[in-house]
Amino acid sequence: MTGVPDSDDALMLRVKQGDADAFEALVEKYKQPVMNLVYRLLSDAEEAEDLAQNVFLQVWKTADRYKPSGKFPTWLFKIARNLSLNEIRRRSRHPADSLDEPHPNDEYRPLRQAEDKASPGPADATLREELWDKVSESLASLPEAQRTALILLRQGGVSYEEIAAVLGGLSITAVKSVIFRGRETLKKQLKPYLRTGEW
Repeated sequence: MTGVPDSDDALMLRVKQGDADAFEALVEKYKQPVMNLVYRLLSDAEEAEDLAQNVFLQVWKTADRYKPSGKFPTWLFKIARNLSLNEIRRRSRHPADSLDEPHPNDEYRPLRQAEDKASPGPADATLREELWDKVSESLASLPEAQRTALILLRQGGVSYEEIAAVLGGLSITAVKSVIFRGRETLKKQLKPYLRTGEW
């Protein structure tokens, strides 16, 4: 790596030395993006909170192995994805553990990325609510790689190269293909509900 490490890498290098303030700064900056990713992969708000905490616990525990050769968010999202996939596998082996899960749209409204600043009227709010439910449902139905890629892309600041690394070293062409297929599936599923294709 050349030059001065970016601020996230600099913070992580301080965490490596046991700096709790640097760790807290990273948690504050990335807790919502990590929570968004985990929630979208698991569709369980309560589990997403617990797993997001485990992601940051893993960051703290493995800080001594961190090398600023890539970008910190890539490393962080890879940890979040891996822990989420482990949880999904655990659930498939123990389906009874998931019987009382809330509906994915019941609780976690703060995960919405972009809300209109104007206050919608009751009819608009109802339509928006229905659209959000359909987007969440359609996103949850996508294969995991497509869902992960679209979530990371929507969070902003995550490049195709970083998404490729998070997804296990796919080529940039493969990432673009995964994103294209995910978008096309969402468009087909949401066509009756959308006037513009935001995704």
